[in-house]
Amino acid sequence: MKLKLISFAATGLLILTVMAFAPTPASAQEGEQVVDEVIAQVNDDVITLSMLKRESKERIDTLKQNGMPEEQAVAEVTKRQAELIATLVNEQLLLQRGKELDLAKDVEDEVNRRMFEVAKDQGIQTIEKLDEALRQNGQDPTVIRQTLRTEIMKQMVIQQEVDRKIFFGLTMDELKKYFEANREKFRRPESVKISEIFLNTTGKNEADVKARAMELVAQLRAGADFKTVAATNSEREQNGRRTAPEDKGEVGTFEIPALREDVAAAIKNIKVGGVSDPLPAPDGYHIFRVDERTAASADIAFNENRVREAMTIEQSPKERDKYLQNLRNEGYVKLSENYRAAVEPLLKLTTPTAAKTSGSRKNKKDDKNKKP
Repeated sequence: MKLKLISFAATGLLILTVMAFAPTPASAQEGEQVVDEVIAQVNDDVITLSMLKRESKERIDTLKQNGMPEEQAVAEVTKRQAELIATLVNEQLLLQRGKELDLAKDVEDEVNRRMFEVAKDQGIQTIEKLDEALRQNGQDPTVIRQTLRTEIMKQMVIQQEVDRKIFFGLTMDELKKYFEANREKFRRPESVKISEIFLNTTGKNEADVKARAMELVAQLRAGADFKTVAATNSEREQNGRRTAPEDKGEVGTFEIPALREDVAAAIKNIKVGGVSDPLPAPDGYHIFRVDERTAASADIAFNENRVREAMTIEQSPKERDKYLQNLRNEGYVKLSENYRAAVEPLLKLTTPTAAKTSGSRKNKKDDKNKKP
């Protein structure tokens, strides 16, 4: 059973996160001896070699799932080892800041909500039964929850400390000035209603599935009824049941800029009623039909929330980098001699930062909490 997690989080922005639950990697194969070398100290926490190996393996597995050969995936992740260590340092700083902000309860509530949504989406009645299904699928619910806690904590810190401050800190003069300078951004874009036929390649010969997809495209372009072909052939499933017999392959209506780049490209020149060539995906092939097209609106109107969202999205990357740099500057980050030369330039650590005592951040917090 393949479980997917869909989460909506907001800071005035709508964020969509999709996480596929992959089998939990073991920290070490049976009989393998792991030397847990300390790579970096981050305030009162450490980043170890076993943590780096685990993160590296997860990234290699992801690249392999996306079709990259194993040897190439290993080389790519190894080449970016310094970047991965820098990412782990930033992660530790965000998790520590989340504890200082007392976000643990909010994080746990969000973990439970997302797990419940997964259960609901899979037609599972209770969390206990979801845990059982995960175990049967070779997945550890405890590890999955911990992974979620980490990711949600990082998201909440960034949203609270950066994104919300940008969103709500913008003045009306700034909003109107930005709107006038970027009026075309606020024209309603072209939208399209699409349907699909999905053919799954899991456990099948991919060449045979692709050939079948080409046959279906030929039938459709020769005049076959799309809904009938979809109901008979599409293998899209939900809760273990094919959906096409009921929805006839209908997917929905989307603004063109919101579509995945490959999907947008596949249907770009398809007229209403036409079908795309088979589009490959990691687990199968898609055939898309364009049901309707709605042209971009000629009207441009000031909408405060839309302008705030646009400005926040534009400013957020730079402000997030500044925020992380401040966390690194205010904290104690010491890299092992074996990794310092490669990682320190990425973190932009200065000598004063690296020389601080490990309790400096804790002492600063204690001093802040002292009564006058």
